[in-house]
Amino acid sequence: MDLAYVCEWEKKPKSNHCPSIPLVCAWSCRNLIAFTTDLRNEEEKDLTHMVHIIDTEHPWDVYSVNSGHTEIITCLEWDQSGSRLLSADADGHIKCWSMTDHLANSWENTVGSVVEGDPVVALSWLHNGVKLALHVEKSGASNFGEKFSRVKFSPSLTLFGGKPMEGWIAVTISGLVTVSLLKPNGQVLTATESLCRLRCRVALADVAFTGGGNIVVATSDGSSTSPVQFYKVCVSVVNEKCKIDTEILPSLFMRCTTDPARKDKYPAITHLKFLARDMSEQVLLCASNQNNSIVECWSLRKEGLPVNNIFQQISPVVGDKQPMILKWRILSATNDLDRVSAVALPKLPISLTNTDLKVANDTKFFPGLGLALAFHDGSVHIVHRLSLQMMAVFYGSSSQRPVDEPALKRPRTTGPLVHFKAMQLSWTSLALAGVDSHGKLSMLRISPSMGHVLDMNMSLRHLLFLLEYCMVTGYDWWDILLHVQPSMVQNLVEKLHEEYMRQNAALQQVLSTRIVAMKASLCKLSSSTIARVCDYHAKLFLIAISCTLKSLLRPHVLNTPDKSPGDRLTEICSKITDVDIDKVMINLKTEEFVLEMTTLQSLQQLIQWVGDFVLYLLASLPNQGSPVRPGHSFLRDGASLGMFRELMVVIRIWGLLKPSCLPVYTATSDTQDSMSLLFRLLTKLWLCCREENHITEPDDALIDECCLLPSQLLIPNIDWLPINDGIISKLQNKQLVRLQFGKAPGLVGHTVSSQFDAFVRAPGQPKIDHLRRLHLGAYPTEECKSCTRCGCVTMLKSPNKVTAVKQWEQRWIKNCLCGGLWRKMPLSYS
Repeated sequence: MDLAYVCEWEKKPKSNHCPSIPLVCAWSCRNLIAFTTDLRNEEEKDLTHMVHIIDTEHPWDVYSVNSGHTEIITCLEWDQSGSRLLSADADGHIKCWSMTDHLANSWENTVGSVVEGDPVVALSWLHNGVKLALHVEKSGASNFGEKFSRVKFSPSLTLFGGKPMEGWIAVTISGLVTVSLLKPNGQVLTATESLCRLRCRVALADVAFTGGGNIVVATSDGSSTSPVQFYKVCVSVVNEKCKIDTEILPSLFMRCTTDPARKDKYPAITHLKFLARDMSEQVLLCASNQNNSIVECWSLRKEGLPVNNIFQQISPVVGDKQPMILKWRILSATNDLDRVSAVALPKLPISLTNTDLKVANDTKFFPGLGLALAFHDGSVHIVHRLSLQMMAVFYGSSSQRPVDEPALKRPRTTGPLVHFKAMQLSWTSLALAGVDSHGKLSMLRISPSMGHVLDMNMSLRHLLFLLEYCMVTGYDWWDILLHVQPSMVQNLVEKLHEEYMRQNAALQQVLSTRIVAMKASLCKLSSSTIARVCDYHAKLFLIAISCTLKSLLRPHVLNTPDKSPGDRLTEICSKITDVDIDKVMINLKTEEFVLEMTTLQSLQQLIQWVGDFVLYLLASLPNQGSPVRPGHSFLRDGASLGMFRELMVVIRIWGLLKPSCLPVYTATSDTQDSMSLLFRLLTKLWLCCREENHITEPDDALIDECCLLPSQLLIPNIDWLPINDGIISKLQNKQLVRLQFGKAPGLVGHTVSSQFDAFVRAPGQPKIDHLRRLHLGAYPTEECKSCTRCGCVTMLKSPNKVTAVKQWEQRWIKNCLCGGLWRKMPLSYS
């Protein structure tokens, strides 16, 4: 493990951020981190309980909000989509925060619930029934269905038709369980029930879910001499009212309290966690004294109940008739450790087909198998989540150590760098975020090999497997990029493409845009592939335009064949290889292309981009030997060239209806039919590479004609996406980066913009809306938002009221075309 970056608060004379007690943080599947601090005002001597939300790529761009909680915040929980956040306090108030206008740096409190005066000690969203298991031992399989399988798992509560009902469950310090359900009309149904008839103090609690739709709550009163209690909670809706039923489950005593040598050594239970939200059969317990801790892992097993021989003779027990009992058994326990200050559990739903503690050799160092323990001496240990064996360690010191010395045998240093009070593992367990006793946020890399020496192929296999998992689930993959070195980029992109091409056609169609976005983010990490980033984003834009324009086509009569006009267009354009655009047109039913004039005119900016890009590609064909030039990969991409060819035909037909919607070219001759010329050259280029396995070089005649293009038409400047201002490219050299909340860094680090200057707008030149293709001026007056991943910029509000444009803009309300979240930009962005 090593530190990637540290972000701290600026010291202010009148107010300062101090860590809250207890301090809590949460990490979403979209790589947003939420954590709490208290803002101390020196003048008024009061505390404001703050919630801070950051995107891991722009940690300095923190969104801090006064939570409105009057007491200390005790819990933070993200929902399964990573777009809503729950916060609960020591006065029993629970608040639900949602993004404002789907912006990652703008949040508002929408709904909530309250158990007046009763501090909340555990909080969770209800399970939505979606569980995807990772089969690590099958990571070499070719089919995604073998690597990732859908587990049969019932939602905590369902609406009519089986749709999961949203809501949350909380446990209070007095032994109450409260459930709040979000109805489709926006109302909140809340019910509160005692966990058992005899209520008692609950100092620690956690919530997990069973495959049958039940909820399991674990509680402890904080004393290691008391049992850890477990309860089954069933939630239902009866007559428009929420109903809660509870049932007591088998309890356990920690092993350290039954050992005579340690009976009174660890008086307090300080941490109680289920190993996973959807794994109620395994629990992690930590007991501590002032200086030391011990950690135990327990598992709930179904065991046969022995039957006395007398009853065996009367009624022999055979097979399934043997009575069974649920019993907690200890799996593993640590020796005496330093005092544990925080615990972080993995979120990867790994499925182990072997027995619990016997894992295949090639997977025993897989990231998701480890959990993190932080200690008061500043160190962090990664231990196996079942056996609790050491896997990796971080000492929190910048002192030099011998390179050849094993990490696990390094001596501990004095003067700790950090002391984490709260920490969270990322969703792939390749990164760890910790908030220390000064309110400072630290980001740690966790090696895919978990501190052990694995060959490069095994490390790449782990990274590839996790990239595929993010592709299938839709989770953000920023934490995987932390470990990708420039030398790995080409290999990972190729292997990712190979694995994608092995999937069936239906799955390929579902994942088609996600894999392009993933390739773009990988290529951004190497100077030799930076130009391909532009190509991949242009391809995403092309796919979106093609889908949108084809969706506007309508069949002329209702009783048409199964194929849509868009499908027939693709089929006809692939069959007819004529270089004359008008001869291709006559094979189409032009009545299917009739649209309203206002609709056609409103699409002109998108149509202009198609025309400009085709002209740019053809003009760059003579320079095809330069892979650092954006557009290079399109010259061998038959599928993309075929899409451009189809769109040229559509645009030609629409131009007959509304000439002003056609792309505008600056030609040297008034009689020049620019679209016919470009279509002819584009078709010749497409014929060279339309079959992926039989790509031929363009002939000299085509190259000569493309060489003449600059003398016939003015070649446009293409507005490529800006080089992203995120942190990931600054972390390549593995040097610690120090940041400050609220201040964008002026980092002198790894940058690849020097060879890319020709394609980036200089300061003072007009900015552009990358999705609407509208010029915003050198100093935009409209409010804009940018993508947290690719840097794409677009206006917050639509300037156009035409339905077709609204349909286009609606596609990008929640996410950018690369899948990244939006963040609001300052008005005069640079």
